[in-house]
Amino acid sequence: MMSTDSGKKMLGEERREWILKLLKDSGNPITGGILAKNTNVSRQVIVGDITLLKARDEPIIATSQGYMYMPIPEDKKRFEKTIACFHQRDQAEEELNIIVDLGVTVKDVKVEHPVYGDLTASIMVSNRQEVQAFLGQIANTNAALLSDLTSGFHLHTLTATNEKAILKAEQHLKSAGILIEEN
Repeated sequence: MMSTDSGKKMLGEERREWILKLLKDSGNPITGGILAKNTNVSRQVIVGDITLLKARDEPIIATSQGYMYMPIPEDKKRFEKTIACFHQRDQAEEELNIIVDLGVTVKDVKVEHPVYGDLTASIMVSNRQEVQAFLGQIANTNAALLSDLTSGFHLHTLTATNEKAILKAEQHLKSAGILIEEN
């Protein structure tokens, strides 16, 4: 990974262009801390830069492993659906594995907070390795799941290259007693 020369602070637009190129070229998540270190600015400055890039409609997402550039090619149209779920904390791994095992990505989790309204957090897991990394990070930091705030009730946005995969994931979640359906 390249960095600025001689410990010099990289300025505004030049820094944002460098971040954008790095994210596009990487294909892997890059943490804000690494971006900050390589541009000799604070993590807060990087958060601001990412916000400005997103405002320009750059497809940058924040995952639990760092920032990623996620363009969607025209020939790779994705289907997206929001589902309602309920489970105990110890069923989170089962829930995520059911979904990713069927070729579906869990984009985010959303809960309704009585004071803050809707709270949404990016998850972006597509396979068991990413599920393990996500849950490992929660365990290592003693962080709460957002669904802990709502006694297990939450929404997930699912994405897949075909609608059939999402429907199959819903069926499996229903069988596991995790999917909440309207009556």
